[in-house]
Amino acid sequence: MSLLPYALTRPFLFGLDPEHAHDLTMDSLARLQNTPLQCLWSQPRVADPVELAGLTFPNRIGLAAGLDKNGRCIDGLGAMGFGFIEVGTVTPKAQPGNPKPRMFRLPEANALINRLGFNNGGLDAFIANVERARFRRGGGILGLNIGKNAATPIARAVDDYLLCLDGVYPHADYVTLNISSPNTKNLRALQADDALDALLGAVQARRTQLAAQHGRRVPVFLKIAPDLDDAQIGVIAATLQRHAIDGVIATNTTIARDAVKALRHGDESGGLSGAPLFEASNRVIRRLRATLGPDFPIIGVGGVMRAADARVKVAAGANLVQIYTGFIYGGPPLIAAAARALARGGAQT
Repeated sequence: MSLLPYALTRPFLFGLDPEHAHDLTMDSLARLQNTPLQCLWSQPRVADPVELAGLTFPNRIGLAAGLDKNGRCIDGLGAMGFGFIEVGTVTPKAQPGNPKPRMFRLPEANALINRLGFNNGGLDAFIANVERARFRRGGGILGLNIGKNAATPIARAVDDYLLCLDGVYPHADYVTLNISSPNTKNLRALQADDALDALLGAVQARRTQLAAQHGRRVPVFLKIAPDLDDAQIGVIAATLQRHAIDGVIATNTTIARDAVKALRHGDESGGLSGAPLFEASNRVIRRLRATLGPDFPIIGVGGVMRAADARVKVAAGANLVQIYTGFIYGGPPLIAAAARALARGGAQT
């Protein structure tokens, strides 16, 4: 149990502009991680090891990419009990992202909308932060999420992914290709059959070279959108298998607004996350599992706001579960509760 209950800090944070609250939290974690003050939020990691994609995950609950875009707070976040943490999305060059304001809370719906746009300090700064982290040495699994710069034409997107793959490969337990954010123009076009085939073919060829160079094969995952029909999911599944990609993360945020259009900020552009995403992401997970078969690794993410939601994700076909918006609303207690719920059963391996 952490010494500083989240129930006491949330009202203060929710009284701030969402991005200001995020920056304040991350700055505090970055300064205080690996110091005696880390006891304020640390809690034991639930032990529930699972083998997936050649890796041993200490438990089935992970942090989704997007919270720690620059990998500054890996150890501070790891102290909260995550079995695995995914940081990024990182792009080759630093970029500011989209104009502010670009984050919005929808508390009536337990939801967020963001249009951050891969704001990050660039690949070199990201790698330096990752190298300093101790999380992996303590048994945690670290995923590094990569993308393309906004200024890079979509026809040259593969170049950015390969540059990032080269940089992060030695420091990752797994690498995620983010082609599904709605906040970088045309990025989701990479999910189309020909573009995806070209990207995954290039990544797989480069991964083979990097594996020989570094003497280890790092799994590669693909993160996809919830706004796909069954035919599109089928094409993606076939392409994943054809290129021997190690797993899929389902899903990113949604551009759908049906559940929130009547709410304040409900019409803001960007990606909607939180409770309204839950069923849409589960639909994609179920379709992927039916198409890919029982053994293909799937990480489920989207709308996990309570421990029971994590079990539903697993019942839909996910092997592991990531949280983000649920963590914003529920804090560290959700991590332990969800990990305990899956450790008691209801998780497939």
